Amino acid sequence: MDKEKNVVDFYVLCNKLKDVVRTGWKDWGVNRHRVESIAEHIFGVQMLAIAMWSEYKYDIDIRKVVTMIAVHEMEETIIGDITCFQKTKQEKQKIGHKAVVEIFKKLSNADEIKNLIFEFDERKTSEAKFAYFCDKLECDIQSKLYDKENCVDLNCQEHNNTAKNEDVKKMLGCGMSWSEMWMTFGQQRYNYDENFLSVSNYVKNNKML
Repeated sequence: MDKEKNVVDFYVLCNKLKDVVRTGWKDWGVNRHRVESIAEHIFGVQMLAIAMWSEYKYDIDIRKVVTMIAVHEMEETIIGDITCFQKTKQEKQKIGHKAVVEIFKKLSNADEIKNLIFEFDERKTSEAKFAYFCDKLECDIQSKLYDKENCVDLNCQEHNNTAKNEDVKKMLGCGMSWSEMWMTFGQQRYNYDENFLSVSNYVKNNKML
């Protein structure tokens, strides 16, 4: 009975992420009938990882990467979706790792899963770096899709603290669109390798389907 209960309890916890809208989209007031949830973001990152691995022939364990991506957001079932404008990387990891210990404590392979999350956060292995780049690039691409639908009004951001960030204000002030700002910010901050930078620039400079 314990195994069955652990499986169902874990699934129910994961299921919560289907209803949690990404904080970045809420902050910018994305106006759309359906705004991306954390669960949908995870799916998008996994699909992007498969495509990047396929086209650029990365020498990585893609199964490990897909699993890493699947679990690395689980902390948000407890702490919520916290952006880099709300807490520092160190602050978020401290409370996130504490949440991870609680979330996985009943699973028999808890240590293996926790280690994948810690590996992702450290970003020292090839798989962790690749997964991290996919996580960030997926968000950039999604911003372009929302921009395509005119979902963000830059004139209605008086309550958005992210819009008050000096780097963000500077980019928007020089005439960038919302998604151009988002992707330029990512290129400057996340240290993409040449392949991810190439895809980011392609998205930035071309129309989406």
